[in-house]
Amino acid sequence: MEVRLVRADEHEVAAQLVLAAYRSLPGDHLTGDYAAEVADVARRSREAEVLVAVRRSGGLARDEVVGCVTFVADACSAWAELLEAGEAGMRMLAVRPDAQGRGIGHALVEACVARARALGRSALVLHTTPWMTTAHRLYETAGFVRFPSRDWSPLPEVPLRAYRLVLDCARDPAGRERSSVQPGGQ
Repeated sequence: MEVRLVRADEHEVAAQLVLAAYRSLPGDHLTGDYAAEVADVARRSREAEVLVAVRRSGGLARDEVVGCVTFVADACSAWAELLEAGEAGMRMLAVRPDAQGRGIGHALVEACVARARALGRSALVLHTTPWMTTAHRLYETAGFVRFPSRDWSPLPEVPLRAYRLVLDCARDPAGRERSSVQPGGQ
């Protein structure tokens, strides 16, 4: 499996994957225009970074997209949800329902963490609904902690819970000191 930026010819498949994953959840979270927003991978890929998890296939067959996430580089992005200066965000994590439980979500989270660290961000923030309990376990296993001061509700029937992972930006992913980032800066 590989995690990489989505290609233009994969926008529709990624959109359908995210919609299928969200529709498989309990709760009323695709209300209003949110289904269209979730499905607009082309727009997200222009305004943020959409990453996909693909299963590599041999021969002439195409790679199979099995997961998708939107990485939000900073608070200036149109896709930022309550981000503060120095933070990155993660949105719309989805794994194809028939591929869940195989480490795909974890790989997408780790790719976002690595990207945030590479950009020198102090933290990675995300929002999730109370009924996404499997995702909560994934985030907590990855080191995210609940961050209730950033909980919010875009609609009364859609409460969002914040999670935050503080990043050690004084070190690169290999553990080497970075001279351009001050230790302890949050």
